[in-house]
Amino acid sequence: MKRIDKRIIIGALLILGGILGLLDQMGVIRNASGIFWGLVFGVGGAAFLYLFINDRSNWWAAFPAFTLLGLGASSVLPPSLEQWDGLVFLGGIGLGFWAVYFTGRERWWAIIPGGVLVTLGVVSALDEMFTGLETGGVFFVGLGVTFLLVAVLPGYGRMPWAYIPGVILLVMGMLLGTPYFGLTEYVWPVTMIIGGLALLWFYFKRQ
Repeated sequence: MKRIDKRIIIGALLILGGILGLLDQMGVIRNASGIFWGLVFGVGGAAFLYLFINDRSNWWAAFPAFTLLGLGASSVLPPSLEQWDGLVFLGGIGLGFWAVYFTGRERWWAIIPGGVLVTLGVVSALDEMFTGLETGGVFFVGLGVTFLLVAVLPGYGRMPWAYIPGVILLVMGMLLGTPYFGLTEYVWPVTMIIGGLALLWFYFKRQ
């Protein structure tokens, strides 16, 4: 298959940018620059996505693919939906990590940044939509759910250790912003005691 000369691609992009600029000046469309860069990022993301889908050994291509697609989608959003920019962009990057995990369960580590990025996207959207809303609890709940997924989803062997930070973060998230948040000061000592008792129990059970 004959490769397309890069001059053709650059020329087509310049023509497209010029047309969008004229339509913006004429009042036909708005956010012409955002649409232009959204299309550029979208094309780049689609190219990496093709590499990823065509050959799953190219799992690394999921990172630039979903990052560029998320960036492109956030660029074309109209001003009335700009509160979703963070969720679309960060969520897109997070989806890249999830795609890496689902194409190879041995890459369980991708669950953690994937969950964290999606959580940050949700928090940013809530901050924009609801002024004064306490989103710290949502952040901790999202982190807790992420670690619980590490524990329960198939991965490279069993990882029960993830239950500990998962439960702690989940409890902190649910108590944050309530009169009972002071109880979280007892979470770590109690967790250490439970962990120590569990280690001793497993040791003596094996003996």
